[in-house]
Amino acid sequence: MEKYKYLKVFFNGLPVGTLAKTPDNLVAFEYDGDWLNNGFSISPFSLPLVKKVFVPEFNPFNGLFGVFNDTLPDGWGRLLVDRFLLKNKLNPAEIDNLNRLAIVQEAGMGALSYKPVHSFPEKENTDYDLDNLANECSKFLETNYSEDIDRLFTLGGSSGGARPKILTKINGEDWIIKFPSSQDKKNAGEQEYEYSICAKKCGINMPETKLFPSKICSGYFGVKRFDRSNNKKIHMVSVSGLLETSHRFPNLDYNILMKLTLELTGSYKEIEQLFRVMCFNVFAHNRDDHSKNFSFIYDDKKNEWHLSPAYDLTYSSSFNGEHATTINGEGKNPDINDILSVANAISLKESFAKDIALEIQDKTKHLVS
Repeated sequence: MEKYKYLKVFFNGLPVGTLAKTPDNLVAFEYDGDWLNNGFSISPFSLPLVKKVFVPEFNPFNGLFGVFNDTLPDGWGRLLVDRFLLKNKLNPAEIDNLNRLAIVQEAGMGALSYKPVHSFPEKENTDYDLDNLANECSKFLETNYSEDIDRLFTLGGSSGGARPKILTKINGEDWIIKFPSSQDKKNAGEQEYEYSICAKKCGINMPETKLFPSKICSGYFGVKRFDRSNNKKIHMVSVSGLLETSHRFPNLDYNILMKLTLELTGSYKEIEQLFRVMCFNVFAHNRDDHSKNFSFIYDDKKNEWHLSPAYDLTYSSSFNGEHATTINGEGKNPDINDILSVANAISLKESFAKDIALEIQDKTKHLVS
């Protein structure tokens, strides 16, 4: 496999700019001239829309800007990519992030794609029996080996998150279907589905979700992708990518997220959405609320940023049992006073915020009882 030194970056077929390796193994970026005149900043804080060669720090993303790191598979997807490379007699440790983007090609989360690409023969996917796929994923997690690694790679090699999953089309629309990890209970899919339904009842903007049937468990959680619409890819950046901070370290607070949301969107409707998500995470015991589990999407027709629909909402304990994102500095046992302090800091009316918090507390009781 040829080791590329540069890649062209595209947004729905339009050239955005160029990524190039520097002598000290960082990945620099420069916008294309036409994009500077007609495009938008793909990462407002790190990559403003100006003519300049941008060079990242090595940390936290091994010399890559966060918006591009968001495109790379993480967790389950990276494991598949590494095992697939080994099968093709390539050492994963020798494949840098630039060339991993070339493996992702057009399949990554969000709208960015990359050329030239690293192409591998794809195995035709004719078997979509979810129970068979779940069993294959389970065996793979136990042994780090699968005779069907090609198919698993094709279906899930561009995905993020720790849980096994496939990216697939249902009635022409893009969906993600998750399978239990080795640490999950067998009803993990049903539980996440129940959380998604409850979140909608709590006024939280959620993608369409579905519980896919199974003969060996209570079902598999599926979610319609919000970064795809009418065969068009939607640009998205996680908070991790925007702030150039690793989601593996708990270093965020909801006060920071509130300020970030207001600065990026300028909208108190978006602030209210984030406030509802925060309340839901507190009262429904979703403590895996790290910086990659919050994202913003860009409306290129209206030139506006919006908080993305909520995702990865389920019962979880995260780092040392505490919230990955603290609530006014409190991660272990946040209460209504911490919640209202966050509301006050961003100038949400206390009575309005308290009504929302108490409503969500009541509606989520059945999830944690």
